[in-house]
Amino acid sequence: MPNDPLFLSRRAFGAGLAAGAGFLALAQPVRALTVDQARALVDKAIAEVNATINSGKSESGMYGDFERIFSRYADVPVIARSALGVPAKSASKAQMTAFTKAYQGYISRKYGRRFREFIGGEIVVTDARPVKSYFEVASVARLKGESPFDLRWHVSDKSGKQLFFNIIIEGVNMLASERTEVGALLDKRRGDLDALIEDLKTA
Repeated sequence: MPNDPLFLSRRAFGAGLAAGAGFLALAQPVRALTVDQARALVDKAIAEVNATINSGKSESGMYGDFERIFSRYADVPVIARSALGVPAKSASKAQMTAFTKAYQGYISRKYGRRFREFIGGEIVVTDARPVKSYFEVASVARLKGESPFDLRWHVSDKSGKQLFFNIIIEGVNMLASERTEVGALLDKRRGDLDALIEDLKTA
């Protein structure tokens, strides 16, 4: 695990949740998705997150659950491509497939460590509304001993399924931070994407 200062604050937890910045420019007009469906999607995802963090499992025991939640409700290929940024354009199909799989596991383990802060707490959906070509679902995170903070989930069906592609924590776009971190990790490997993929498998 890289020495990441984003892990040192509550706002860093937001980075752990997820999700999906950088996709906004690629978003197309929403088709069949409705505001109620977007809210229902986030409600389901949050219910599973809440159940996992309060399940009594060990930290390592939660990782598999978080990965399943992430793969079920997030647009993982889009998020992974956005996190990789410009290098994704020159990556082969096989490399992108491998990176997406490795990144999914990496994100689940990395953010699973942050979810430990939620034991005894909860996330609650409070509102949902259309925003341009996607829907924004507002929620509040309540941690023990902390003041509540705002999380906003961006949901679209552009990929053919109803999935979230971004989370905004108190105004901070989370995948923007992810893209910066992934870029730094790739720079340390002198642009060797295959080396990054292998390292993400065990990070």
